This record gives sequence, structure tokens and C-alpha cells, in this order.
Amino acid sequence: MGTKSENDASSACSLREPPTEEAPIDETAVDETAVFERIQLDETSWVDVARRWIVGADSLFDHLLHGVGWQTTQLFRYEQFVEEKRLSAGWRRGTPLPHPVLKDATRTIQRRYGVEFPSFGIIQYRNGADGQGFHRDTDLRWLDATVIGVLSLGAQRPWLLRPRANRNRGLANDGATHDLSPASGDLLVMGGRCQADWEHSVPYLRSSGRPDPTGIRISLQWRATRKTG
Repeated sequence: MGTKSENDASSACSLREPPTEEAPIDETAVDETAVFERIQLDETSWVDVARRWIVGADSLFDHLLHGVGWQTTQLFRYEQFVEEKRLSAGWRRGTPLPHPVLKDATRTIQRRYGVEFPSFGIIQYRNGADGQGFHRDTDLRWLDATVIGVLSLGAQRPWLLRPRANRNRGLANDGATHDLSPASGDLLVMGGRCQADWEHSVPYLRSSGRPDPTGIRISLQWRATRKTG
């Protein structure tokens, strides 16, 4: 009897699966207590800044960096198509979200500003050679009431604003009056006539042939308008 029991126990041990490591818990979340600071650019244009709006921003950054299908895009300029200096991706309603926290993020911004976002874009700046010059969002630039949310993840880079009146005037720093420099997890929200009367930029950070120390930055953009203007 004893021998049989020992054999049964031995067989049971040999069939037992080895212990598995538990997957780490993803604690990425929207910080509902984050403070929104409003910068009044002029009488009709403003930008809100919420620092550390996303808790666990580094985890979200890694998830998007390795889990999103990044693509290159082209623009028609100077009578030819040129490749943009960045990578792009996006989400549209009815398709799976790239990360569960983005459901809460989208709903939170919608609720706060009374708008609706059927989609959002995602941009990856791979290094200092990637960037965007001063511009307005083309499809919103004639409108009086827009809301554009920008969530930054990864490397902290300059993020400039200037009034359109400063363009082509040869001013220092291309006429920029504000540098918001969002860190990973920071949220910026532009509103009012910001797209009509102001321009924004993520400037190129070239290193004159030296090794480029600029890290990867990912940004998400939500856009909404009340169709006025």
C-alpha cells in the first residue's frame, strides 16, 4: 500500500505544471484630481494644461510604442509628395482601442468640455529629426469654437505657441510666445479661436552631426468643433 501511494504521489508531482509568474498589474489611469491651469492667450483663445494627468504614463507609452501599427504618411508640397518627419496611427469609433485607459481618457475630456470625439490620432516623433513646424489644424482653422486635446507620452520636448500675427516677422524663436514643454502624462487642451488665430509647433531638434540625445515622444490628439465660424 505504501509503495502504491508513493508511486501515485510521484506521478502526481511529475504531471503538475510548473508555477507561472503572474502578469504585472497595469495601473495606468486618468488622475481625476489633476489640476487644470488655463492660459488665456487672448480674449477668444485659450489653452488648458493638466500636468501628470495620466498615472502610469510610462506603461502607456511602452504599450503604444510596441503595440500600434505605425505608418509613414505623405503630404503634397512644392508640387510633389514628401514624407512627413514622424510616424502616425489612429483610432476610430467601432474599432478596438489601443489601450483600455484611452476609453476613460476620451470620456473624461468629452465630459469636461461638452464635446464628442469619434476618433483620435497618434503621432510618434522618433528623434530630434522628427517634428512639426508652426501650423494650424487645416480642417479647423476657420472655426471659432474648437477643442483639441493633446496627451504627451515619453520624451519631454518643446511645444510652442505663437499668434499668427508673429509669422514672417523675423522674430526670435520664430515669434513663439509660449513653450508649454509637456512631460510624459501631461495633457494640453486648446480651445476657442486657438486654431484660427494661433499656431503651434513641435520644433525639430537637430544635433549638427553629433549623436542625437532626443528620446521618442508619442502624442495623442482629440479634435472637436461646434461648426461655428
